[in-house]
Order: sequence, then structure tokens, then C-alpha cells
Amino acid sequence: MARTPSSSDRPERGNRGERGDRAPRGRSDAPREREESEFVDKLVHINRVAKVVKGGRRFAFAALVVVGDAKGRVGYGSGKAREVPEAIRKATEQAKRNMIKIALREGRTLHHDCFGRFGAGRVVLRAAPAGTGIIAGGPMRAVFETMGVQDVVAKCLGTSNPHNMIKATFDALVNMASPRSVAAKRGKKVADIIGRRDGAAAAAAVA
Repeated sequence: MARTPSSSDRPERGNRGERGDRAPRGRSDAPREREESEFVDKLVHINRVAKVVKGGRRFAFAALVVVGDAKGRVGYGSGKAREVPEAIRKATEQAKRNMIKIALREGRTLHHDCFGRFGAGRVVLRAAPAGTGIIAGGPMRAVFETMGVQDVVAKCLGTSNPHNMIKATFDALVNMASPRSVAAKRGKKVADIIGRRDGAAAAAAVA
């Protein structure tokens, strides 16, 4: 006659499930929360869009978000959904996936002046001395604040579309080079590159 499973077998299976599932799940969530808290996100623009269907119009929301860690990393993303919180969540996730690392001078400003362009949007970014602050428009200001820049002067030329302004700003930041990267490409020392930069600035001031 076949043996039927007794009640003494069941707690062992339940214990194995508790030991295998619950404890690791609690440990894996803690580092993820600490990692997400390191980033600072700012909502740049939100727009209501409509899709015309047979029964009328269906409304949705498109969000543009900038995310950074205030230490030189920054990214932007856009998302669309039927509700505003869901659109912001999608844009934030995309921004975290597309983050780039920008080298900052003294941890507060840019290394040199640069120019960026995307479509009809053109931006000019200039390094500034300590105490200047962030002098820039709304979308560009969000990029600098999340990136950790404290002193910068920026100007947008052309369109005021926030999407084009953000993309033009990132085009300028990607083309920025630090003295260390330039010295590595030319096979020179960082002191030689910085000395030339300081000498050129002094000559321009005298002239």
C-alpha cells in the first residue's frame, strides 16, 4: 500500500521556502534604495498631448526629466503615459540609463568655454570664477544643478524649445575635454597643458 505524505513533511518544505526566499530579498533591496538616493532629478517640462480617435480625443502627458548625482554625472530622458506620475517615472528611468560623466574644474565649473548645437537650438557655455553662480535659463539651469556645477554662464541662441535646449547643452558638454585627457592624447604632462592655458589667459588680459 502506498505511503501517504504525513503532516510532519510539510513544515520542512515551508522552512526551506522561507530560508530561500525571504532573507535574500530583504538584503538585495537595501543597496538599491541607497543607490537611488544618490541621484537628484528635476522635471524640466511636461506637455499634454492628444490622440484623435473615433470616439473623440485621448489625452496623454509627455515629461522631460534631468537626473544627476551632483558630482559630474548627468543624463536626460523623456517619457509619455496616460498619467503624469507614470510619464515622469518613465523619463527618470531613461535619464538614468543615458547618464554621461563630465569632468569639472575644481569640482564647481567647466574647464573651458564650449558651443553646442542641436536642430535650431544653439547654446554657449562659459566657465566662470568662484562666486558667479549659475547664470542660465530654465532647462539649462536644471542640467547644471543636477550635474553639480556651481559657477557657469550660459546663453541659449535660437529656439526656446526645452528638448532642443537640453540636447544642445549635452552636445556642448560631450565635446568638453579636461587637461588630463588632453595631456594623455598628446603624451604630455598635465602641468604643461595647464601652464599654456594660464599663459594664454594672462596674455589676453594684458591685451
